[in-house]
Amino acid sequence: MFIQLNSLTTEKLNENLGERPGYFKLFFDTEGCGCNGVIVIQIISEPHATDIEVQKEPFTFFVDRQQESLFDEQMRLEADENYPSFRLSSDSGLLGSNIRVKDIR
Repeated sequence: MFIQLNSLTTEKLNENLGERPGYFKLFFDTEGCGCNGVIVIQIISEPHATDIEVQKEPFTFFVDRQQESLFDEQMRLEADENYPSFRLSSDSGLLGSNIRVKDIR
């Protein structure tokens, strides 16, 4: 899996990470949403036993092994310039818009 990041996205992810160490995790959150789930970018301190590393540079990204099939092999993560959210897309379409970062370290 490869997640393409532009310079604005890299800058915004760095801001969210701050000075504390952590990793990013793409996660389909189904808790309390009343739907099939929404994509969230979690900041985690350590991966769970079921998490797999999908990218190392410029940030380490994980996905839960059971959710891996919900994502495409090649994706683009783009930060919104005027709002604290992201958009995840691939050549096959839009996977999620208005994606938020949730720090659970």
